[in-house]
Amino acid sequence: MTQQIPERLPGGGVDLSHLAARAAAPQGGAPSAAPGSAAGGSVVDVPSLVIDVTDATFEQAAQLSSVVPVVALLWSARSEPSVSLGSVLEQVTRELGGRLLLARIDVDASPGLAQAFQAQAVPTVIALVAGRPVPLFQGPVPEEQVREYFGQLLQLAEQHGVTGRVNAPDIEDADEQAAPAEPEIPAAHLAAIEAAERGDYEQAITEWEAVLTRSPADAEARAALVQVKLLHRLQGLSADEIRSGAAAAPGDVEAQLRVADLDVSGGHVEDAFLRLLDLFVEQDAEGRATIRERLLELFEVVGVADPRVAAARSRLANLLY
Repeated sequence: MTQQIPERLPGGGVDLSHLAARAAAPQGGAPSAAPGSAAGGSVVDVPSLVIDVTDATFEQAAQLSSVVPVVALLWSARSEPSVSLGSVLEQVTRELGGRLLLARIDVDASPGLAQAFQAQAVPTVIALVAGRPVPLFQGPVPEEQVREYFGQLLQLAEQHGVTGRVNAPDIEDADEQAAPAEPEIPAAHLAAIEAAERGDYEQAITEWEAVLTRSPADAEARAALVQVKLLHRLQGLSADEIRSGAAAAPGDVEAQLRVADLDVSGGHVEDAFLRLLDLFVEQDAEGRATIRERLLELFEVVGVADPRVAAARSRLANLLY
């Protein structure tokens, strides 16, 4: 059984669900995709990889998010961290050679957009992927962390079929661009990664837990640990076996947990969350504690920025309190 764990994108805690419909609705005058190509893999000409967006031009920028991810920087000239972060975002955007677009939104000149994005502070960085808002982060972050966010954003965009490019005068000639360096794997992670690659998930779990014991704030290790735990729980089981077991025992917590793991690994995230939340209502205190623990772990597997996680977390909180 092939396991496909959803890519993880760090969350930013900004609720943008109210913008999704607005961003997805096409409006006249937006750039169009190249003839004969699907939006996800098309090439679109734009004046620059870095554009200034206002209340009046937001819709056009939003439409481009069906071709490439559009990173929106809400900033102010009065904020030095905003200016500094803007320079970093521009540099990393240009390095990616048209795989994403940076849209700068001056909150002083475009208060409507600042209010729509519910920006509580500047700088705030949010992405649009196929018209759907994805919170990234607030406040200044180091350049290397920006690269990590952008890399994960591109992976998320690919999952949603957003794989196009934009052409702009400020894209460097491809022959002049240096090949991106492979990310260096921290020495402390090597044993865990090697164990996972050879299918020894139990050893990989032990190694990742050891990493976290030494470095509790290692977010990459934590993300890897919850994913490897999911793979370990499913190892040696077939999808038919898991689903038939759950169907035969609808009240069996362990059987339902296994099928929820299977659903998440296959990308059926909403089905998994709904199954466990419905089961939660029917359980005693011990069963609820078990389900809650698994849900929190699956939230990390999917990624806290995912709107499906936010919805499930909200319902879980209502059931708890």
